[in-house]
Amino acid sequence: MAMTVELSTLEQAENAARPAPSGRLRRWARPALGLLLPVGLALVWELVVWLGLSNGRLVPPPSKIFATIVELARSGELARHIVATLTRVFVGFGLGVVAGTLLGAVSGYWGPARRLLDPTVQALRAIPSIAWVPLFILWLGIFETSKVALIAVGVFFPVYLGVMGAILSVDRNIVEVGRTFRLSGPAMIRRILLPAVLPAYVVALRVGLGLGWMFVVAAEFMGASEGLGYLLIDGQQLGKPAQILAAIVIFAILGKTTDWLIEIAFAPLLRWQDAFGRQGGAA
Repeated sequence: MAMTVELSTLEQAENAARPAPSGRLRRWARPALGLLLPVGLALVWELVVWLGLSNGRLVPPPSKIFATIVELARSGELARHIVATLTRVFVGFGLGVVAGTLLGAVSGYWGPARRLLDPTVQALRAIPSIAWVPLFILWLGIFETSKVALIAVGVFFPVYLGVMGAILSVDRNIVEVGRTFRLSGPAMIRRILLPAVLPAYVVALRVGLGLGWMFVVAAEFMGASEGLGYLLIDGQQLGKPAQILAAIVIFAILGKTTDWLIEIAFAPLLRWQDAFGRQGGAA
């Protein structure tokens, strides 16, 4: 009898642990909802062109854009351009994140460093991205080094500001608790500052990645012979609006995918948050 009760309890626990069908449906419905607007607009424009209300010459319908993407994929050009752009973004993003994280952490944690570095960084941040292009070409040439450097500059500033601002906004009471327990400097950073800074750091990474995708277009305007930015220029010069829009669509897909990967990568580290956005009704 006791064994029967225990087995029944275990079954109930297992059933409770399994996600309900409505929970599974909600989990898939939320990402699908984000596709509703772009897919709806695409279908509307396809219908407008099909009905003859527009000739679709300057703004081709989605079917023509999709056909252009398929054609580029079959010829092997699309894979080559995507790999070139992704390589530049990943290398530039990595360099920008490392530099921004280190300098932002130093400026946020140490007052004299902030007073020394921050005015110069803020002045450099005000320089338009296109102004760096001739300087990097003069210093580094027109090949990959100058392109990666430009992307790294775009990524650096939001990461630097995000890290420094997050450290400066840490609740003083939490720091005082760490001092009460006589935590050493490394222990204070690991157990107090890092958990407090991490949510803002993830946001800074996502902003930096978005700017990295923006800066890669400017970088690939600097004499590139491959990359999605090159597809944009080639489509403009040859009068191919479908190719231009195809490159823009691929940029959007890759940008959203990489942003989603950052969210997924840091999600396990942010499970402790009891934030408004994690509530079912607010999500």
